[in-house]
Amino acid sequence: MPFEPQDRAGNDSYLWDGTGQPNPETLRLEQALGRFRQSGPAPPFPAIELPARRWRWWSEIASNAWTPRFAAAILVISALGCGLWLAQSPKTLSLGHSGWSVEITSTSRPSENGDVPVAKKATRLELGESLEIDAVSKASLAVPEIGRIEVEPMSRLRLLQSSTGRNRIALDRGTIHATIWAPPGQFVVDTPSATAVDLGCMYTLHIDDSGSGILRTTLGWVGFHRNGRESFIPAGAACPTHIQSGPGTPYFEDASDAFRTALAQLDSVELDRPTRKSALASALREARVRDAFTLWHLLPRVNGVERALVLDRLTALVAPPAGVTREGILGLDPAMLDSWWNAFDLGDISLWRHWEQSWTARENPPK
Repeated sequence: MPFEPQDRAGNDSYLWDGTGQPNPETLRLEQALGRFRQSGPAPPFPAIELPARRWRWWSEIASNAWTPRFAAAILVISALGCGLWLAQSPKTLSLGHSGWSVEITSTSRPSENGDVPVAKKATRLELGESLEIDAVSKASLAVPEIGRIEVEPMSRLRLLQSSTGRNRIALDRGTIHATIWAPPGQFVVDTPSATAVDLGCMYTLHIDDSGSGILRTTLGWVGFHRNGRESFIPAGAACPTHIQSGPGTPYFEDASDAFRTALAQLDSVELDRPTRKSALASALREARVRDAFTLWHLLPRVNGVERALVLDRLTALVAPPAGVTREGILGLDPAMLDSWWNAFDLGDISLWRHWEQSWTARENPPK
């Protein structure tokens, strides 16, 4: 006998609150499982209190599915999926005992019929050795459990470290495209003007002959540092690096031309006072809510009077979290600055702090 819509409505009511007419299948299941019913009172369970921040996170997602945190979660899931796909790719080369496997692809000029002859060569990059790519070649380096690095023509890099949890190269000049699925902090690139630390991402790094350059993040985020000067570059953002001063001020690449020009002026080590004042005013005027993370980077890079102006504009764009005070930010309190960064939902800065502590401990073991 078919189960009619009115019968379904009654059965749903019975399952929900015990009212209505159950269908025979429901009764049979209830009788069969009845012997497992709890006869006594429910045993006491200890109360579990989740952090308020976690509950707020879920309530925000429930009320508005497209929040910055939800978008960040999508990016993390995408990164993991990309990493798993790349890890299973048959093109992934194997790691040698003391170095990395390299595949070099060389192309010559097109022939008369338009064909471009391609030649491939497999080689190895040993610890301490350099890899130099000419004008008509590219290279691909694959490191199991770490990621893949594509090297553009006219590039030179060196392999400095290759061990569990510590993989480091130096990019002296040229361009690399890095796709990394290893845990944050396990892949590091030294350049003449800054050090790039992968925090789970895809990025492109270019260094010119002077040692300056630019880093562009496609997915995840990257830490850039030199002598205590730090820049964090999330997906969709770029950050210049300068041989004189190190990491510049990062910005989203969809920012206005006026905003980006002002930042380039503020990063300059040789800037007269009137031009600097005008550049800061332009940057603050052009800043959007999305550019709050750029203003956050400016806070430790400007003087006291300028810092107050940056703080006022940043507060207008993204309110500081509880516990972050004006006095603390003007005094560059590290914990308060980190707390405000996390309010941007661009990546938990504790990942970077953990890398700083662990890497420093490794580089400077106790004697």
